[in-house]
Amino acid sequence: MEKTYTKSDIIDKAKEIAKMIAETDEVDFFKRAEAQINENQKVREMVASIKSLQKQAVNFQHYGKTEALKLVEAKIEKLEAELDEIPLVQEFKQSQVEVNDLLQLVANTISNKVTDEIIISTNGDLLRGETGSKVKYSNMGKSCS
Repeated sequence: MEKTYTKSDIIDKAKEIAKMIAETDEVDFFKRAEAQINENQKVREMVASIKSLQKQAVNFQHYGKTEALKLVEAKIEKLEAELDEIPLVQEFKQSQVEVNDLLQLVANTISNKVTDEIIISTNGDLLRGETGSKVKYSNMGKSCS
């Protein structure tokens, strides 16, 4: 008989996988890039300015000051564009994309494997992506004429 797993078993395995992910080259690169970002005074100042302008934008929006809001939003866009031109920031953003891609790959792999296991365990059709009951009952109404 096949083993039945508990939620706790699955969570334990997920924690193990999370630890493995945290020890990948992608996450290591992310940590180094983040440290360099935090050490860079110019980047820190630009980020602080953007955050301050974003708070102003929220206030202007709240009080219906559309012209002031447009000006602040333009300043934010300009600062963000300048920030994005800094190679260090580009590397950091790329490292974020790579870590997110890895997490998405793991999530999709789990999802696809669970689906496949359900289909297989119900004697379904993997190629059509149908469970056994779907295959069984979709063939019942067909005649062999």
